[in-house]
Amino acid sequence: MKKMFSVLLILTMVLSLNISAYAESYTVQSGDVLWKIAEQYDKTWQELAEKNQLKNPNLIYPGQKITISQDVNVANREKVERTNKDKVVALLKSIETGDMSAITYINPNKYIQHNLSAEDGLEGFGKLLSALPKGSAKVNVIRAFEDGDYVVTQTDYDFFGPKVGMDVFRFENGLIVEHWDNLTEKTEPNPSGHTQFDGESIITDLEKTEENKALATDFVETVLINGKYDQMSNYFNGDQYIQHNSGIGDGLSGLGKALSAMAEQGITMSYSNIHKVVGEGNFVFVMSEGTFGGAPYAYHDIFRIENGKIAEHWDVMSEIPNKEEWKNDNGKF
Repeated sequence: MKKMFSVLLILTMVLSLNISAYAESYTVQSGDVLWKIAEQYDKTWQELAEKNQLKNPNLIYPGQKITISQDVNVANREKVERTNKDKVVALLKSIETGDMSAITYINPNKYIQHNLSAEDGLEGFGKLLSALPKGSAKVNVIRAFEDGDYVVTQTDYDFFGPKVGMDVFRFENGLIVEHWDNLTEKTEPNPSGHTQFDGESIITDLEKTEENKALATDFVETVLINGKYDQMSNYFNGDQYIQHNSGIGDGLSGLGKALSAMAEQGITMSYSNIHKVVGEGNFVFVMSEGTFGGAPYAYHDIFRIENGKIAEHWDVMSEIPNKEEWKNDNGKF
């Protein structure tokens, strides 16, 4: 159930409003009032009344077409002015605010979906039933960074309960054309008192982006995939390592305790291969595939690098459903 209520679910709600951000008209729905329609398009009710020659602005009816002037051009100007990171943050925030213009940042003709609970393309959104009460969603993007055509976000969601999400968006020609995500429940602070969100969020060291991406990649390949735990200390500054995984404490000592506890319970965690590495300055995101307790899992990890060492870590891990349960054929990765 929780996978259904990711970013995709909320975008379904946006589409269900029957407001086309690409069109210059709006079809009146039952319960609509002119001032509210005008507000959605950043206009006044007086402008719409004059544009549509409405003698009585209080008398509009379901099915009536209300002409909206020049909104396509306004949206296009925003696309030019905003960075891809800005567009993603605006799109996610629209889950809470209902800002209709944000949907224009998605390519309507090409949208490859890797959330396996949704059908491919924008049309897949319309087939998801939403039970989310209007105005109940809360969205707070904690971290966002951009690397070429990719944007990564870490988001504090609240819809049908508090959740942690990591999303990846790929752009072509300024529009979103592909999406991956992992979602999990929020938990209590970990043994060191850290939450799944707190910690540093300021992007620095832009000139070290490629160097930091290489370090994070090497750590995942050497330690997590190839199991060379004796080399782990090469990637950290002693025991100075801030951990945000809800079950693990700070430092290499905290990681060692967690691994020992899992081993005692017969639980194994493995990484098999890396699918994506996205970074900006001191932050690096790694998308990997592996297993947890014998089940296939997708791992989303964010590392903060400081002075050539891993200083902080956040993650969201998600079990991959059986293929017969998939709603699209694109796979998790």
